[in-house]
Amino acid sequence: MYRIDKCGEIMQYRFEKVPFREIGVCDMLLIKNAEVYAPASIGKKDILICNEKIELIEDKIEGLPGNCRVMDGEGLLLAPGMIDQHIHVTGGGGEGSFHTRTPELALSEMIKGGITTAVGLLGTDGITRSVENLYAKTAALNEEGVTAYMLTGAYGYPGPSITGEPDRDIMFVKEVLGMKLALSDHRAPNVTPGQLMQISGRVRVAGMLSGKPGVVVLHMGDAPEGLEPVYEALENSALPIRIFRPTHVNRNKALLEAGYGFLEKGGYVDYTCGMKGQPSPGQCIAEAARRGLPLAHITISSDGHGSWSNYDEDGTLLDIGVSGVDSLYRELQLMVKDLGMDLEDALGYVTSHVAEALDLYPEKGCIKEGADADMLLFTEQLDLHTVIARGTVMMEGGVLKRKGTYES
Repeated sequence: MYRIDKCGEIMQYRFEKVPFREIGVCDMLLIKNAEVYAPASIGKKDILICNEKIELIEDKIEGLPGNCRVMDGEGLLLAPGMIDQHIHVTGGGGEGSFHTRTPELALSEMIKGGITTAVGLLGTDGITRSVENLYAKTAALNEEGVTAYMLTGAYGYPGPSITGEPDRDIMFVKEVLGMKLALSDHRAPNVTPGQLMQISGRVRVAGMLSGKPGVVVLHMGDAPEGLEPVYEALENSALPIRIFRPTHVNRNKALLEAGYGFLEKGGYVDYTCGMKGQPSPGQCIAEAARRGLPLAHITISSDGHGSWSNYDEDGTLLDIGVSGVDSLYRELQLMVKDLGMDLEDALGYVTSHVAEALDLYPEKGCIKEGADADMLLFTEQLDLHTVIARGTVMMEGGVLKRKGTYES
């Protein structure tokens, strides 16, 4: 049990480190008696939040100052906020002409979907969509209270960038974690293995120099080449397999099988929620577990606000729609309720695995002292009850408390 003397020491430390003008009466929040999944289950705990950070996790915390708000977590499950590493925050789509461009993301969508950290990126359209606009939206989301990062590039090669070079974007723009590129898709730039090796090497070095993951996120299409360009680049260079992050790997049977092979070699794969007619991420994870593959290298993302599209054999668009960001939360429910996965295991694919893959752990993706105060409270039926991002209550009791600047 911690009382005021211990908490007083922590508060004094925080006050010394943070300018006074940034501290207000709502900066301390105590959540009591919640069942905590960190994401591993650690039992019923009290959690003290101060100035965007988790300061204390104890069985009982008492004797705090009167300006500390207390939230009753009895009967609720507390978990890290979800990290979605694939959201088209400025909108995507456009493959069916201008009227099929999708709208940009609203803050309330993230909150209602339980997402407290997002990685924004461009898609097919790197012409009317710009990396500069992506940066502005990323900055806006950070100002509105969640955490947002971004990738430079798009489908094309060379892709769009802010500074003129993707490695310089990673080096000098704080929010840029890596680069995006499309492979094995009729919309892809058809880079040669040599070009892939060259750009990936530059991205890797920029990541090393800037203390970032420096990853190349690969939009994978339906073309039969699959991951072969990646294997060729790896075989003819000293690049580590960790730098490549293929996504949409569950879009067809052949690519899914190739993804299992990639995992077996130590690579990382990202499964996309809501792939029509294809195995769900949870089903893919169950098969990977059956094969004894490294599950910690698997992540899940929504492809939110990107377009889902279907094409015939000659590449003609058949139909198109927009993906929602709530699919990550729905997939979590499916894995636990329908597939019988333990909650602490299911949570990893949308929290700690993603944070570790992006070198954001332990600031993100976990419930630990010193971590960012990003957390969700669920009912025992896994209904989303409360969302806290960077220590601010964004939703409580299922009611939104924060919206985007121009949301009504």
